[in-house]
Amino acid sequence: MDVIVNNAGRTHARPVALADATDEQFDDVFDVNVKGLFMCLRESVKHLRSGGRVINLSSTGVASPHVGHGIYTASKSAVETLTRVLARELKGRRITVNCIAPGATATEDWLQGKPETLLETIAQLAPLERLGTPEDVANAVAFLASPQGEWINGQVIRANGGFV
Repeated sequence: MDVIVNNAGRTHARPVALADATDEQFDDVFDVNVKGLFMCLRESVKHLRSGGRVINLSSTGVASPHVGHGIYTASKSAVETLTRVLARELKGRRITVNCIAPGATATEDWLQGKPETLLETIAQLAPLERLGTPEDVANAVAFLASPQGEWINGQVIRANGGFV
């Protein structure tokens, strides 16, 4: 079975208000998060066989946006919209197109520079009272890629420990 996972993502180093954002900051984030995804989808679906899977990565921030992250959130909103549209466009090919929207995930890059007190505060925002792990996200992707995920299509799964 063919499986495509689009997990590239970019945000700005520090929060930036929309009124203070530059064209370059906007382009930098949208080029990776939206244009890169679009180009990958456009070319890869031409070659996907029946029963294939497309899994895109978004962000819980779309459902719970944060001040200073408007450009990033808008770009991930576009990922979710493209997911739903492509699921419908591939009608008749038995290809599912879904999206995983992780919450705060304890990757080396994401943890960098954050004080322990901030990490604990963020962890407590989720009912499961912990940060996500890369394995949590990988498990959600594996489920959608498996035969058990064949009836799920055009959906966004917020893998975030219940963070709202």
